[in-house]
Amino acid sequence: KQWYQRRVAITAGIDISAFISVVPQQSDSAHKSLSLLKTVKKLQDSFTAVEKCRKPVIAAVHGACIGGGIDLICGADIRLMSSECYMQVKEVDIGIVADVGTIQRLPKIVGNQSLVNEYCLTARKISSDEAARVGIVSRVLVDKESMIEEAVALAAQIASKSPVAVQGTKSNLVYSRDHTVQEGLDRVALWNSAMLLGGDPIVAMSGAGEFEDP
Repeated sequence: KQWYQRRVAITAGIDISAFISVVPQQSDSAHKSLSLLKTVKKLQDSFTAVEKCRKPVIAAVHGACIGGGIDLICGADIRLMSSECYMQVKEVDIGIVADVGTIQRLPKIVGNQSLVNEYCLTARKISSDEAARVGIVSRVLVDKESMIEEAVALAAQIASKSPVAVQGTKSNLVYSRDHTVQEGLDRVALWNSAMLLGGDPIVAMSGAGEFEDP
């Protein structure tokens, strides 16, 4: 049963004209600031939606992944990259602070604050080899076609598991990243105290039948 979906997102860096258009027109600076805050929060929510998606999200990255592209893939659960790809946290070059997820998520992905500071403060290019070496991506594939093939194979493998277990695992992985070990243990104990009563564990252990959609 196929319960995974393919979606394509194309990023080409910030659209300067669109950026200018979101600047509020109010004359009062406080009103202008409040209006802009609402816009930024809305943009943040649109990127956080990737992380909040109940199903695991696999990012297959090729070409140039710049600015908002990094914000987007940082919300994904698994990241793959083609060998020609490079990344840049580019915002500092255009006089702004990255504000939709990279600064908050990339340090937790890489686990090296000094290196992330370097990426964000210099806007230097990050090669695919470096991205794999520091843990931004799981692995690098030779070209776009083989990367997409690998991503689809991963999705199919995950989709063959219990959807309750997969979605619960994702939820608890994200929660545990942002909380203490004990808080994570308490939450997963509550989760399994409910989910172990369902039928998926029996199906999984017996190796028979198909899992129902949640």
